[in-house]
Amino acid sequence: MQGYNCIMVFTKEKDRLLFCYRTSDPYLGKYNLVGGKIEPGEDGFHAAYRELFEETGISKEQIILSHMMDFTYYNQNCYVEVYVGILNCDVRLRREKHPLSWLPLSENFFDLERFAGEGNIGHMVEQVRIYGMGLLSIPKQSKNG
Repeated sequence: MQGYNCIMVFTKEKDRLLFCYRTSDPYLGKYNLVGGKIEPGEDGFHAAYRELFEETGISKEQIILSHMMDFTYYNQNCYVEVYVGILNCDVRLRREKHPLSWLPLSENFFDLERFAGEGNIGHMVEQVRIYGMGLLSIPKQSKNG
């Protein structure tokens, strides 16, 4: 089963959330959270920090990630690990492929015309708002091995 991650990055003021604007499929022309593939045997936290740095230039020293939730898609033979963090300093973003944007938390993240994920982004934002960020960076076994 292929693993993926998506990472919710909040500004240090906790008033905006980081998105990439998809310039290719899947989700061409929509905002999505940053993230990517978890390599076989790779620890989930390691993969999240690696993908975050590759896609944005945000380093492990600038944010502490928490593991908030997972989605398993048996019909697509994959799972998604969701990580959340609040920046501890101002950052200069460095995009890998897709343009990056900070969007205010007043956005309707359930808007399927603007946001990827079939409503999951809205669900994840609400989970953080109501229940908090999840478990801190405690390494866990990868689902691959």
